[in-house]
Order: sequence, then C-alpha cells, then structure tokens
Amino acid sequence: MTGSVEVRTAGDSALVVELGTELDPGLNARVIACAAGLRDERIRGVRDVISSYAAVTVCYDPLRTDLDALTEALTRHAVSADASVNAPPRVHEVPVCYGGANGPDLELVAGFAGCSADEVVRRHSETSYRVYLLGFVPGFAYLGRVGDRIAMPRRRTPRMRVPAGAVGIAGGQTGIYPYPTPGGWQLIGRTPLRVFDAARDEPFLFAPGDTVRFLPIDEATLLASLDEDEAGTAPGA
Repeated sequence: MTGSVEVRTAGDSALVVELGTELDPGLNARVIACAAGLRDERIRGVRDVISSYAAVTVCYDPLRTDLDALTEALTRHAVSADASVNAPPRVHEVPVCYGGANGPDLELVAGFAGCSADEVVRRHSETSYRVYLLGFVPGFAYLGRVGDRIAMPRRRTPRMRVPAGAVGIAGGQTGIYPYPTPGGWQLIGRTPLRVFDAARDEPFLFAPGDTVRFLPIDEATLLASLDEDEAGTAPGA
C-alpha cells in the first residue's frame, strides 16, 4: 500500500485509520499486519489495538499518550502494512448439527435460496471462511463470505436469546454465537465447540485471519458433546 491515509478521531481516546472500503481478504490481511505492527511497537499509553474488516482502531490513555507521535505511528503502519509478514492462517474444523430444533431457520434459508435444506447445508459446509474480525460480544467471529445464493439477510426481529454454539447467516456473513445472547441472524445449525471460554489460557478459539470450515454432524453427536444445561436449550426456544 502506498500514498497517504487519513487518521481520524473516535471520541477523546481512540484513533481510526481505514486502509480501504471493501470486504476483501487481501485488504483484511493488510489490516491485520498493520494492527500487529502497532502492537509490537508497544507505544506508550496505548490500551488496545483492534482490527476490523478494513480499518484499525487504537484506544489510548489521553493522559499518557503523545497524540502526534501515535498519529504518526498509525499512519506509518497503515501505509507500509505488508500482509506477507502475517503468520500462516490456522484452520479450524467446526462440527455443526444442521436443521431441526438446532437450526430453526434452515428451511427459511432454503426458501430464500430456492433450493432444498440439504443443498443449503452442502453450500454452507463446502465453503472455507475467513475470520475477518471478532466483535459484537467476546469471541464472536465474523466469517465470510457466504455464497450469494444462501446469503439471506438477518431477521427483521431479533430473538431475545440465542444459545451458545448457534450457527447463523446474515447476508454474506456467517458466525457462531459464543454464549447465550440476543441475536438476529438466521440460525441454521449448532456446534458443541466453545468458541469463547474465559477460563482457558487462550479464551478465544479464533483470531482474525484464521480459516473456518464447517463439518456436518448428526444430533446424537451434538448432544453427546454438549453440557447438560446446554443440551436442554434449542436455538428456537
């Protein structure tokens, strides 16, 4: 990336720089490299460095930070970001029980796509997805891209409670709910994997730049892997 970039303020304790405007793996890889470079520099007063689809946000302590120096560093890393320095992506295989009580919106997605539910499962599970960013709640990974045919928009009215492990689609994205929370994505399945666990040494299963693949499983396999409390809660409840 060459040329200049614009760094803008986000309140009184954050700066944001956009490296582009597209949902693009190459652009996202440069964003990840930019964020990693800023973290490695360990700039005084920086509290957090957050990468998104196409931008990097730096949160800082206004009382400890030289804002001009931070702006210069953010600009420098954004301009020189080189995706080739990123570590090779980790690949995660995520078992999913599709449809039924575990995927109450699967038939709706099939109707949207004009195909069978089995075809939705095939299309969803045969695609490798990039982790573009983590957000919404801790551990929620925004994965893309979902094939256009099954890329059904989110629900008009969100559910008040979606259980941990629910797998959903919202337009060109798919994702896994880390724990019970409200949510408006179209739920097509459920995984027993814990994508976020604060008790683990590394709480987050995924990181930006990783690859995720979904593997269909049957309900018996799902239930055998879920905790007792989790097994009694279906996404449509």
